[in-house]
Amino acid sequence: MENVETSETSAISRGKIAMRLLYTVLFLIIFEILKTIVQVIALFQYIILFITKAPNTALRNVSNKISSYAYRVLRYVTLLESQRPYPFTKFPEELHPAEEEVVFD
Repeated sequence: MENVETSETSAISRGKIAMRLLYTVLFLIIFEILKTIVQVIALFQYIILFITKAPNTALRNVSNKISSYAYRVLRYVTLLESQRPYPFTKFPEELHPAEEEVVFD
């Protein structure tokens, strides 16, 4: 197997890699916090659903925004995107709108 370096990979310094690693660790911590928030929202949503027999629209909207943000965080930490997520950029828009009606089969 040959060791072929392109001009793009040879221009990356170890300092830049280390800085990206630090940001990645920060965003992994943020992702763990997001997971906890989603778990709490899901439980709360089901409590509301059992009481009112309808999902809470505000919680659905917040969940959708958090999902979009978590997706951006995952893309950054897995080196699929170079742009740092919020708070270094604006909060991402929702990727997909929520379904109009929730169906229970």
